[in-house]
Amino acid sequence: MKPIRLMSGFFTVGVWTLLSRVLGFLREVLLLSLIGPGPVMDAFVAAFRLPNMFRRFFAEGAFNAAFVPMFAKKLEGEEGAGKFARDAFNGLALVVLALTALGMIFMPGLVWLTAEGFVGDPRFDMTVAFGRIAFPYILCMSLSALFSGILNATGRFAVAAAAPVLLNIFVIAAMTFAALTGGEVALWLIWSIPVAGVAQLALTWRAAAQAGFPLRPSRPRWTPDMRAMIVIALPAALASGVMQINLVVGQLVASQYDKAVSWLFAADRLYQLPLGVVGIAVGIVLLPDLSRRLRAGDNDGAQTALSRAAEISLALTIPSAVALMVVPFALVTVLFERGASGVDDTAAIATAVMIYGLGLPSFVLQKILQPVYFAREDTRRPFHFAVVAMVVNAALAVGLAPFIGWIAPAVATTLAGWTMFACLAIGARRFGAAAKFDARFHKRIWRILLASAAMGAALWLGNAALQPMLGLPWWRGLALVLLIVIGAVSYFSIGQLIGAFRLSEFKSAMRRG
Repeated sequence: MKPIRLMSGFFTVGVWTLLSRVLGFLREVLLLSLIGPGPVMDAFVAAFRLPNMFRRFFAEGAFNAAFVPMFAKKLEGEEGAGKFARDAFNGLALVVLALTALGMIFMPGLVWLTAEGFVGDPRFDMTVAFGRIAFPYILCMSLSALFSGILNATGRFAVAAAAPVLLNIFVIAAMTFAALTGGEVALWLIWSIPVAGVAQLALTWRAAAQAGFPLRPSRPRWTPDMRAMIVIALPAALASGVMQINLVVGQLVASQYDKAVSWLFAADRLYQLPLGVVGIAVGIVLLPDLSRRLRAGDNDGAQTALSRAAEISLALTIPSAVALMVVPFALVTVLFERGASGVDDTAAIATAVMIYGLGLPSFVLQKILQPVYFAREDTRRPFHFAVVAMVVNAALAVGLAPFIGWIAPAVATTLAGWTMFACLAIGARRFGAAAKFDARFHKRIWRILLASAAMGAALWLGNAALQPMLGLPWWRGLALVLLIVIGAVSYFSIGQLIGAFRLSEFKSAMRRG
């Protein structure tokens, strides 16, 4: 995969992810407007987090880290990729089906473990009921992740990236219908999740069949390839489990405070936009490409691919982080302050957004550096690093809570993110030049930082000038659009002028994507 094709794949995934995140914003706007921070939203967030937590643990974490590199190598060498995919599909289906059944049976225990602060108030029973409805989503999404891995490895990024859009479409439609017909919004919302999961699975399953991999359920088989995949996946599973423990610790702390689970969820959604569009997109495209290059012994090509992925990611991430830190109140006011969500909610969410913004570059850099390990089938070291980050996160979240209250999980998440990145960067030195950024990256990164700082100054001045408009309900949306224009024009014009990037590179990659 040439660098321009890598960038094209990134933009293809990025565009679909952007659409998904934009629809996700509309979803959260409806959620905060129709339900609002409080017991029902806290219960929904805790319940919805359960299948997502296990999905990241099994599918996006352990399974993909082991499956994608092995499948990409077999596909490149024509070594029975179809048979390997079929065996992986059947094995994953059996494990996740059993997990789904156990999760639904022992849902009260899961809620107690992940949101102990709900015990003794109505949130606990609501979360248990919501959790049993939403938990089968993990089965559909885990299998969909396998088909997405197949599509990504074959260079068909669009369908895999488009699948998450369906969840937001179903959820938005369900809440809108409930609001218009006088139905119970929360109930329609929670039932839309498993229905969307079925739709996502059907879409990716069909696309994989069209790509030449028409997989059908059959009896799972224990083969040498499955054994090798488990050996690779186990450390990745532990690493993913550690990262999910971080989320659980944060939720356990937040569940002790009224509305805190809802506030942190809303802030998380906001910073997940650039993280999803940039970091996750690059990680999806980069892993199979690095696997193929390393198999072919193309170390120079691997270094180039890694450097261009980091370059374009940080060129988009660093200004996003600056914006989250400079104008969080403007963003949250326009996006979330309406209906059941008030001024106090806006202040709390904006504070969390600003703290998450400090950690955003670290989260994206992790997505870039992890494929360096996974492409070499090294999942042990990321696990060790994740344990270090987990200890930092837990110590800070629990230790700071008595002093700074509900915001402690956000501070802990940010500092643990930078700890994880530092560990990955130091550990990658052992892989030699192929795991290092090239001279062009080192030349441009300082200019990207300078352009981002200039943009931050322009945003600060623009925010001060537009304060009267931001205080008016019908004008604040226009004020935010003007701030976005100010930020984009200042950043891209200064960046082009000082050589931080070339706009022609973005345009070329977008056309090819």
